[in-house]
Amino acid sequence: MQGLLNISDALGRFVVRIGRFTSWSALVLVVVILFDVVSRRFFAVGSAQLQELEWHLHTILFMFCLGLGYVHNTHVRIEILSERLSERTRCWIELLGCVLFLIPFCLIVIYYGGELTHRSWLKSEISSSATGLPYRWLIKAVLPVGMAVLLAAAVSVLLRRIVMLARPELCPPARAESGHNGVGAPPDSAQ
Repeated sequence: MQGLLNISDALGRFVVRIGRFTSWSALVLVVVILFDVVSRRFFAVGSAQLQELEWHLHTILFMFCLGLGYVHNTHVRIEILSERLSERTRCWIELLGCVLFLIPFCLIVIYYGGELTHRSWLKSEISSSATGLPYRWLIKAVLPVGMAVLLAAAVSVLLRRIVMLARPELCPPARAESGHNGVGAPPDSAQ
């Protein structure tokens, strides 16, 4: 069981590193949006490339931080229902959710997202705008790669839940109750 925890922690650390690194794209996104707004408002200069860069950065931010949110248990839940359940029942629900829904969903999106990216690369797809960004396959590749990061997060959480059900003494109660996955610091602590 300790081996499963070690694998879970390693996957979780990988997901956290990816999420923290790509979260810096939020700062870049803010700068690009500000520049776009100021140039349009004060200089009447619009740019299709800036607008496309905005949604590219937003896609990168969203897709690579999904796993981070899942590993740290900061995603949306229906707390009014789950708070009434025992820890063991919540573990079973999480485990079944991973196995029946999240992991299959990730695998499907990785497969079809990879096909979409490959077709885009083969066609040398570019923006539909004459002045847009080239290499559309790059941003399309973010979808399957981001889903692969979420898949790693799902496996990390799944392994931890298996250990929590089989050997709860291996998972400290504070970590189990807060939903903390044992990776890095809890989500509410300052980094």
